[in-house]
Amino acid sequence: MITDTIKKFVSRLFSPAARGPQRITSDKHGIDRRNVSRHAIKVCEVLRQHGYQAYIVGGAVRDLIVGLEPKDFDVATNATPEQIRPLFRRARIIGRRFQLVHVVFGQEIIETSTFRAPASQDQETDEHGRILRDNVFGSQEQDAARRDFTMNALYYDPHTEEVIDYHQGVHDLKKRQVRMIGDPATRYREDPVRMLRAVRFAAKLNGSIDPAARQPIETMASLIENVPASRLFDEMLKLLTCGHAMDCLRQLRADGLHHGLLPLLDVVLEQPGGERFVELALERTDSRVRAGKSISPSFLFAALLWQQVESRWKQLRERGEHNIPALVQAADSVLDEQTEKLAIQRRFSSDMREIWFMQPRFERRMGKTIYRMIEQPRFRAACDFLQLRAAAGEFDSVLAQWWMDLANGNDATRADMIEELAHLPRDPAESSGPRKRRRRPRRPAAQRDQA
Repeated sequence: MITDTIKKFVSRLFSPAARGPQRITSDKHGIDRRNVSRHAIKVCEVLRQHGYQAYIVGGAVRDLIVGLEPKDFDVATNATPEQIRPLFRRARIIGRRFQLVHVVFGQEIIETSTFRAPASQDQETDEHGRILRDNVFGSQEQDAARRDFTMNALYYDPHTEEVIDYHQGVHDLKKRQVRMIGDPATRYREDPVRMLRAVRFAAKLNGSIDPAARQPIETMASLIENVPASRLFDEMLKLLTCGHAMDCLRQLRADGLHHGLLPLLDVVLEQPGGERFVELALERTDSRVRAGKSISPSFLFAALLWQQVESRWKQLRERGEHNIPALVQAADSVLDEQTEKLAIQRRFSSDMREIWFMQPRFERRMGKTIYRMIEQPRFRAACDFLQLRAAAGEFDSVLAQWWMDLANGNDATRADMIEELAHLPRDPAESSGPRKRRRRPRRPAAQRDQA
């Protein structure tokens, strides 16, 4: 017992944090101040002018060092939320588990948090050890110790252009290694989402998870089930839009973490053509992310779950259900299963349904029907989805290209295409379907009386 105590004391004595932080200059860390959000710099300047410490922190610093463009910028300070809010014209305090301030500059929001103290026995947790309330403020050194991974415990001072590093995070970034601060099992128990974050960072950096941080994941994966569904959805969305989505999903499956996120994923990837379809969807998403283009969560989740929807749709039709009602039932059953674990927001699930429900309508090109389809809000997304199905061999590629040309065309081009279609020989597959019975014209009463 005494020996263990001595070992812990010695490890703390010689830890990087015990020796004090490194102050890394711009010629070493490589951050160009011109790539830093001017609004984040403004928040730091205002706080400094009022006597507070303020630094750009976390993911933005990490991404700037490795040459990536940050999605957003966060600021950490020793000012409390109540002290921060009056200093800015548009600012509001948010958060329940941990309060912070959103400072609003037009479309950009700078999330500004107060330095936090590490977890203590007094903090409110659930029966699994997950922290429920975390409004305990501390020093910058304590804030660095509380952060999950060394690469996220970096503080950029826009005034001096130095990076303050307590845990050799810059060194780990250069090695592309995701290393946990503190005992990994304890930190995962405090917040199971950290296991998902470790996978995402490793994939995003094309690196690896430190063996000590990876070892507990497989045995602790079930803790993901205790995380609120809305938070899981947010984290899953980050995984799928990080630019390395397929690598993330493979790693999730390898570590047994996918069960709490997409329970149907294993079923999808085991079906013939299922993995190819998902790979195509994620490859296209990754290429858009890397090109700086926008991503539609609705389209992404519609693609991930389509194979399961299509499989159930086919089963229901084989049982005698009509085409469209069968598709509606299949979509509802798949979404119901997903939302038990993953809180797909209603606006996204509504768009997913529209994309799915338009797919059977692409099989028939009828003049009035085409015009009605063009007017649908999700017509372009549904055409993109059709292209994905064609690439996976599920749909005729020539017909899919016709619809895409229609989606890309202007009003005159569309009118010409539809007019040209009317003069082409009718494809039996497109004209198939139940014919409406014509009503005979009703005879005048005088003729009926004569008869």
